[in-house]
Amino acid sequence: MNRRGTRGAAAPHVLMIGSEGLPFSKTGGLADVLGSLPPAIARRGWDVTVVLPRYRGVTAGTPADRFPIAIGGLVRDATFFEAALGGGARALLVDGGDLFDRDALYSIDNVDYPDNPLRFAFLVRAALEYAARLERAPSVVHAHDWQAGLAPVYLRTVYASHPTLAGTPAIFTIHNLAYQGIFDADWLPRLDLGWDLFSVDRLEYWRRISFMKGGVVYADTITTVSSRYAAEIQTPEFGFGFDGILRSRAADITGILNGIDVDQWDPSRDPFLPHVYSAADLAGKSMNKRALLEEYRLPVDTAVMKRPLVGMVSRMVDQKGFDLIAALSDDFPHLDASFVVLGTGEARYQDLWTRLAAKFPDRIAARIGFDERLAHLIEAGADIFLMPSQFEPCGLNQMYSLRYGTVPVVRKVGGLADTVTPRNGFLFQDYTPGALLGALTRALTAFANPKKWQALQLAGMRADHSWDRSAREYVKIYEQAARRAGRLDRPPRPRRQPAESVSS
Repeated sequence: MNRRGTRGAAAPHVLMIGSEGLPFSKTGGLADVLGSLPPAIARRGWDVTVVLPRYRGVTAGTPADRFPIAIGGLVRDATFFEAALGGGARALLVDGGDLFDRDALYSIDNVDYPDNPLRFAFLVRAALEYAARLERAPSVVHAHDWQAGLAPVYLRTVYASHPTLAGTPAIFTIHNLAYQGIFDADWLPRLDLGWDLFSVDRLEYWRRISFMKGGVVYADTITTVSSRYAAEIQTPEFGFGFDGILRSRAADITGILNGIDVDQWDPSRDPFLPHVYSAADLAGKSMNKRALLEEYRLPVDTAVMKRPLVGMVSRMVDQKGFDLIAALSDDFPHLDASFVVLGTGEARYQDLWTRLAAKFPDRIAARIGFDERLAHLIEAGADIFLMPSQFEPCGLNQMYSLRYGTVPVVRKVGGLADTVTPRNGFLFQDYTPGALLGALTRALTAFANPKKWQALQLAGMRADHSWDRSAREYVKIYEQAARRAGRLDRPPRPRRQPAESVSS
């Protein structure tokens, strides 16, 4: 049954599978990708369907289909709801009853649901079964992170001789290698997978199985969310034990930098800002600085306005460099700068910023929590954005900062190194407090030179970090894989892109 009728009949089709996506669900950056990338790819002329769980509280979508999914002896009805994502892309939300009707997406109190292997295997099987019932098979399947890691595995095993899905190429994207989907081996038969997959060259990982490894081993092409990260994860420092596995697939790994939503993050028309501005007229930025200082109840006078304002919007965890910040907590208050911080995380780091704010109320202010409006105001009102991550597969805040003329200070890793250069920001290499302090000090010194500082701002604001740039690279990967598999007759014709979808 083809519930899409003749829509997009001539267009190649990508079936994406992931565990979260905006505007339906989110715990991290994966949701941003699966909310923004599909419309950008659809604008390149592809038919795009992204399959996501229909978690508790999600009411979007209209019923599209319903049929049972059998997996490892379990038979469960899957109800599919279709919702528009924009740009011609669609989301297909899978209702699997109590598999997805939970208090949280993956865990409670940092303890993973014990049936996570079944939950996300069910998601993948539901997506593939839905695709198998269509009149035309997908040109490619694009699986995201460990939760969809079994998609390439199933395509090469369960569906290896399927009349519709056999030979479908699989793309697998690693968003964060730190999460690998590792489970006991006795899950194999319960997921319709044979014990022959329990070997070092397949799914076995230290006497257990890894969904992430399955995606890496069985995918035709592997992508990561930045070029630098693609190289880093093949090293012991950043490989989280997977570096050897990834080096064995080095020829098939490509890094494609994530984009940002340039409609939502646009200082010239941001509804969260009291004052809009652009690269052609930066006057509104200083007015937003004043508004940000007032919001945080910091002093607002001529001396303070001339002092650089450093902003942070972050999870307060070691990965984001908060152990370095803690080591510099005696130094920050005595720098010629003010600090505003927004975020949540480990209690020790929340307490650190709360104590600093109480001790130095004329220099430091912190809000524990998250506030979308305030996050936008920090990006617009701060002069410097601090992002000293231990590792960063891609990162988004540094790209928001560049677009808003807020000069980033970052560690030279992952996507940070791919977006921040000496032309638009400040970088440090060694993961040490001294290296971070040195980079921040260089930024504070440069701020005193208005001409140099404005050159840094404008270089960042004029760069293209749109999803359309990323989509072009993904489409190249899709076309190569589909053409090798004989599933692409001719390149698609891009749809006309709205002018506002391209970064200014």
